[in-house]
Amino acid sequence: MIAAIVRASRPISWINTAYPFAAGYLMVVREVDAVLIVGTLFFLIPYNLLMYGVNDVFDYESDLANPRKGGVEGDVVRDRAAAARIHRAILWASALTVIPPAVWLATQGDLAALLTLGLVLFGVVAYSAPGLRFKEKPFLDSVTSALHFVGPLLYALVLANVSLLDAGVWPVWAAFILWGMASHAFGAVQDVRADRAGGIGSVATVIGARATTRLAAALYMGASALLLFLPWPGVLAALLPLAYAASLARFWNVTDATCEDANRGWRTFLWLNQPVGFLVTLLLIVEWNGWL
Repeated sequence: MIAAIVRASRPISWINTAYPFAAGYLMVVREVDAVLIVGTLFFLIPYNLLMYGVNDVFDYESDLANPRKGGVEGDVVRDRAAAARIHRAILWASALTVIPPAVWLATQGDLAALLTLGLVLFGVVAYSAPGLRFKEKPFLDSVTSALHFVGPLLYALVLANVSLLDAGVWPVWAAFILWGMASHAFGAVQDVRADRAGGIGSVATVIGARATTRLAAALYMGASALLLFLPWPGVLAALLPLAYAASLARFWNVTDATCEDANRGWRTFLWLNQPVGFLVTLLLIVEWNGWL
């Protein structure tokens, strides 16, 4: 049961939400304090369990019919009775691990920080929960998914009393949103046929695999353009989204009939996050020390 709960939280993706919070908060506050530690741990595991666990519970039927589900891309328990028990455990584990640290974090900032945290958590639940299901609302699905990852950064900045319109700040989160939208949209390409068969809507089921892939490439290039507004040496980050756009180029002419081929690109995306994250870290270290 514990192993199933951990798998539901997608350990390979833990860093993708903890890092933006930790980096954003630390670069502003410049010290390790209780908020940094609790917030980083919160966005490392409980937040991901809530995000992916709720998705697994309410997407169970469609995941059963999706051949790529399993392993790092989402665990699927084929036995329905066992799945029901695991799903109840996931929901309980999500509540028990998310609520206490979220309540503590809510007491650490002002009203703006509280509202930001609330909206971030609402977006995570609204993406998959019945009655809301933002994931089935084309284009809103990509925006909401992007905010799953940009949200921790925005919360860290608001918590640290930083203006989101600061010249050295807005290009970062704006480009991050475009990057997140592009990543979600391209991730949906591989599921076009499966989603249509299951009656699930997405940006890719509406405009098709080819148009979605090209849209994702444009969004990556848009993210790169926004980062050009950063002062030196942050402007060097403008090169990083281009690596994702280049990876998508091989699927430029993908069709709905061949959409599953895009899974190769999605696996490249998962791998590409590691060296790109390393380069982002180097840039932050350079910025921290004022070496350039």
